[in-house]
Amino acid sequence: MSAIAPYLPLLLDGLLITLALTVCGMALALAVAFTAGLARLSPRRLLRWPAGIFVEVFRGTSMLVQLFWLFFALPFFGVQLTPFAAGVLALGLNEGAYAAEIVRGSINSLPRGQHEAAATLSMSPSLKMRRVLLPQAIPVMLPSFGNVLIDLLKNTSLVSLVTVADLTFRAQMVRTSTGATTAVFGTILVMYFVVSYLLSLGRGWLEKRVAPDRIAPTRASLVRRAAGGVVQ
Repeated sequence: MSAIAPYLPLLLDGLLITLALTVCGMALALAVAFTAGLARLSPRRLLRWPAGIFVEVFRGTSMLVQLFWLFFALPFFGVQLTPFAAGVLALGLNEGAYAAEIVRGSINSLPRGQHEAAATLSMSPSLKMRRVLLPQAIPVMLPSFGNVLIDLLKNTSLVSLVTVADLTFRAQMVRTSTGATTAVFGTILVMYFVVSYLLSLGRGWLEKRVAPDRIAPTRASLVRRAAGGVVQ
């Protein structure tokens, strides 16, 4: 362990890059999830079919292959991405495809009475989604979104293969310099675990904060609340 002590600042710098990848990748994944998930619920085929194809392709292929395509193949089509941008794009699109099914499934799991209450008020589909369905579905999504975030964190290690100087990339550098394979990878194992555990704690805290909102309101209370929102 003493052999890698001088390299700890280097590993911590790599950890910062990993955290930046996680934050940027999750932001993109959420945007993709809600866009594709809501599109898959659309009655319009021009929205539903492309979203379905996107989800199946990115869920059905390896993230590593997607990463290599974004970084090595796109330049042949005149698109050159930086290693960091390619990493964020691969992480966001892949995890976003999985999260899109979370969005779709959570909304579909809501009681039929919620749709009927919105129809009672003659609400448009977009207004019904914003005022009635999403406020109830988002708390249901949180546990699964937390799992997606932790999975995304662990998958950031793949971006080292396109020369992003993240935690895994720098660990490889330290291992090459010192030969202390066990100590180096034992150290980054602890680092990944600590970050994952902190994210799990944050997810648990957030779930407790929104837990009361997960109780579906009665049809009458929903009508009153939605009507009040329409008046506002």
